[in-house]
Amino acid sequence: MAPGPQALLSVSDKTGAVSFARGLVDCGYTLLSTGGTSQALATAGLAVTDVASYTGFPEMLDGRVKTLHPKVHAGILARRDLPAHRAALADHAIPLIDLVVVNLYPFRETVARPDCSFDDAIENIDIGGPAMVRSAAKNWRHVGVVVDPADYDHVLAELAQLRGLCDATRFALMQKAFAHTASYDGAIANWLNARSASGAVERFPRSFRMGGERIQALRYGENPHQAAAFYRDEAPLPGGLASFRQLQGKALSYNNIADADAAWECVRSFAGPACVIVKHANPCGVAVAATPLEAYRAALATDPLSAFGGIIAFNRPVDAATVEAVAAQFVEVLLAPGYADDAPAAIAQRKNVRVLEIPLPEGATARNDFDIKRVGGGFLLQTPDDGDVGAADLRVVTARRPTPAQRDDLLFAWRVAKFVKSNAIVYAARGRTLGIGAGQMSRVDSTRIAASKAAQAGLSLAGAAVASDAFFPFRDGVDVVAENGAAAIIQPGGSVRDDEVIAAADERGIAMVFTGVRHFRH
Repeated sequence: MAPGPQALLSVSDKTGAVSFARGLVDCGYTLLSTGGTSQALATAGLAVTDVASYTGFPEMLDGRVKTLHPKVHAGILARRDLPAHRAALADHAIPLIDLVVVNLYPFRETVARPDCSFDDAIENIDIGGPAMVRSAAKNWRHVGVVVDPADYDHVLAELAQLRGLCDATRFALMQKAFAHTASYDGAIANWLNARSASGAVERFPRSFRMGGERIQALRYGENPHQAAAFYRDEAPLPGGLASFRQLQGKALSYNNIADADAAWECVRSFAGPACVIVKHANPCGVAVAATPLEAYRAALATDPLSAFGGIIAFNRPVDAATVEAVAAQFVEVLLAPGYADDAPAAIAQRKNVRVLEIPLPEGATARNDFDIKRVGGGFLLQTPDDGDVGAADLRVVTARRPTPAQRDDLLFAWRVAKFVKSNAIVYAARGRTLGIGAGQMSRVDSTRIAASKAAQAGLSLAGAAVASDAFFPFRDGVDVVAENGAAAIIQPGGSVRDDEVIAAADERGIAMVFTGVRHFRH
């Protein structure tokens, strides 16, 4: 039997493993380890027993079998409070294992490689590791289990202070361990269920598992009588909202997060300096300009009434002058990839404003693999709306062709319309929105509302470009657009009345282009 507490270490991610093992030795632990981990510890001068010599059974089948042995699992699973368990260990000379430090074969990292073969993926499915983690987690009242190098410092500090781990720590480590193996198995299941025996890849897995880590519990959900929490994907995308750091302000609410995501996804879709103002998940002002401050002023002018209490997002770091301008109005959340050193002071007196910093690495345009919508007893899964179009994709369908300037306005309006709730209509010119109509049951009503918004803001629609997220079902929408002075329209096309709509545009002297792409947003 081991003279003192014993720790078993078997890690694929060896970050901090040597220093952690050294700390365990300082706390009186003897070390038991496998393969590469054992070699790393021995090379560092630590006394370590290899599992093969411990069990008296060599690693075999190219390392597939090394810890699947009663001397390992009995030492982990034995309940210290049951005399029968202790007697069984004594009968078979099996020492206790008090701490299990395991993280698993890098399956996700392996399948993310473009050159990963099916056999490579299969060989990177860990078997013994999850078994040890689950054994230790099941016996959490007596055994500590560590799956994350981020926990090493806390575990060592507690071992040094208490000569063991308290119940609360072991329970928290157990929770993390089962989440770790569930996530691991979910990744394997999703990958395998998206493939056939012949190796063909399907877009959607036959079964789908997802998981996340809770960032924070929220005061309430969409309404005060609903409970809510915010979760981050296990592998969040670079540049996504979930990578935020809050610099000041009250805790984020459910609606703050939903609206902030709408603003952030829209603003990061622009290449040049841009500002997006969102209210109730809809953009109410969008602009691109030479500087963030100029973009903000143009975006605000679209609909200053709706911008009150809105979410304001920039895709460039902002300076103090820009933050001061934003702070002059009531704003719920301010988002940017960075802030000048003097910028936080410019908004510090507005203590309730939530200021978020979200790193936006160059080229970080990736979206989530899937969008998910819950329905009663199930959920809908779809790929993200990445159907962007460029100038070469536009098909002119009217006698009048858009000028180069109008073409740029059309593409800008089209990009904004993608983020507006259907039915969506966007008037724009010179890199800024002039009026936005959203979420109406009829498209012509959205057209009228957008024009009404422009009038309220004192903005002329003469010569403006108009984007419609889906086709015009009748000519009435085109007539409203023309009556308000717009000069060009971008829409998907595809209506049974396309000929009627095109004829109306020709009659009104309006240029019209089809994209062949629809952007419904529900």
